Amino acid sequence: MSTIRITKQFSFETGHALYGYDGKCKNVHGHSYKLSVTVIGQPITDTAHVKYGMVIDFTDLKKIVKEEVVDVFDHATVFNKNTPHIELAQELQQRGHHVILVDYQPTSENMVIDFAAKISNRLPATIQLFSLRLQETETSYAEWYASDNT
Repeated sequence: MSTIRITKQFSFETGHALYGYDGKCKNVHGHSYKLSVTVIGQPITDTAHVKYGMVIDFTDLKKIVKEEVVDVFDHATVFNKNTPHIELAQELQQRGHHVILVDYQPTSENMVIDFAAKISNRLPATIQLFSLRLQETETSYAEWYASDNT
């Protein structure tokens, strides 16, 4: 039986600020993120199964990633809840803005770690998260591989 990797791509817009950073990213700014989610498993071999031949239905994978990442982070502003940006976050929330407070510096590296945990927890037992690629700009991205995190 063959083991197959499948990938689905997503995009979302998110703002953030990096408290304590020594460059321009200390300012509130945003990115058009592109997220590639690759899972690994074996295609279903039961010819009577409605998902015969699939590792996972792309629609099912899309539902998981949208609920855990895209719908949460799209058009939100992310701040580390342990920084002085908390005052700005509270002001934005009071004005009706979608703000996410996380317990990490909201870099692409840390966001991809967070996303990996959220997505992995929702996958069926027969399917594993293989990798994530979070592209922040046209030339910059962070990658997470299960093989590096065992």
